[in-house]
Amino acid sequence: MTASSIESGAQRAGRYASAFAVGETASPGAWGSIAAACLDALDGLPERANLGFIYVTAALADDLGSIVTFLRERSGVADWTGTVGLGVMASGAEFYDRPALSILVAALPEGSYRPFRPVVGDMADFDRDHGAWVGEHKPILGVVHGDPRNPAIVDIVEAVSGKTSAFLVGGLTASESPEFPQVCGTLAEGGLSGVLFSSEQFAVTGLSQGCTPIGESHEVTGAAGQGIVTSLDDRPALAVLREDVGELLARDLSRIGGYIFAALPIPGSDTGDYLVRNLVGLDMERECLQIGDEVAGGDRLGFCRRDHASARSDLKRMLEDLRERAGGAPRAALYFSCVARGRHLFGTNSEELQLIRETFGDIPLSGFFANGEISNNRLYGYTGVLTLLL
Repeated sequence: MTASSIESGAQRAGRYASAFAVGETASPGAWGSIAAACLDALDGLPERANLGFIYVTAALADDLGSIVTFLRERSGVADWTGTVGLGVMASGAEFYDRPALSILVAALPEGSYRPFRPVVGDMADFDRDHGAWVGEHKPILGVVHGDPRNPAIVDIVEAVSGKTSAFLVGGLTASESPEFPQVCGTLAEGGLSGVLFSSEQFAVTGLSQGCTPIGESHEVTGAAGQGIVTSLDDRPALAVLREDVGELLARDLSRIGGYIFAALPIPGSDTGDYLVRNLVGLDMERECLQIGDEVAGGDRLGFCRRDHASARSDLKRMLEDLRERAGGAPRAALYFSCVARGRHLFGTNSEELQLIRETFGDIPLSGFFANGEISNNRLYGYTGVLTLLL
């Protein structure tokens, strides 16, 4: 997604050079001291700051409401949006397994953004509350957070994207606690919430897959519901899988767990985009397999592998593409990455965030490790979604 204007990147940077600031902290202390330290870490609040993004680790999930109230009162920033992740991010750094907080604060033109509370089912309340603003401002970008426990969350993402025509970026809450809170004015849960931006906000976004396709996709010629695939290209599905993964892995398919995944090509994509889904089970006797999504006869299905080298290569590809499309230094960034990436795929030295900083410098950045990533109108897995605010 690219938003464009007759203004150059340099002109925009000059007008809004101090419009964003980021603060982060990781501490074993009480939530109040952590929130205060985070505010202190801000390199000065932007003048007339009015919108904040907030991401916390699960250790602070129960205190998130108190933290937002504290930040609102101490900073004067009225509107906040965010959620809980298994890890949180700042420029060049990732934080896990301890109380951690990352915030990004912005000063935006009045009326140029619109927070919305969770959409949990149909769009009736959203239309009533935001329809007029959407019609007037025609939003081009939405930063959203979803509840993975809502079985309709995929449909809700599509519905909000379709209703607003905005390009959505974000992720699903990832929490080890029983709470899955979203920040949208107050705390809520159960659906999809976030903030929409009018065309006054310039942005470019990119998606990096954590996997690499293996061979070509195949036609599903036999399916039995619940993600069970009996045949591909009129051959037993397991025989096709063995052929695609190669002789070494085919000898012992128990070794493919966490390494080989199903890849569902997105119809009409001009970039070869695909959705990654888990291989849930293999039936050696019936020569069929089960994936973590519904498939039907006539669908396309392939396989892909996930490893550090391919993920790093694709992340660098995305970063170079974004640098070219941005046309100048971004003012700030938001990054949403899968819980299976980060330290699990790139190691313990914050390599994902380091690569972003090497490409764009030490810009204000915030984000979290999500239970599913949102790009445009779809829910992905094993991906990284980076949005540059220009």
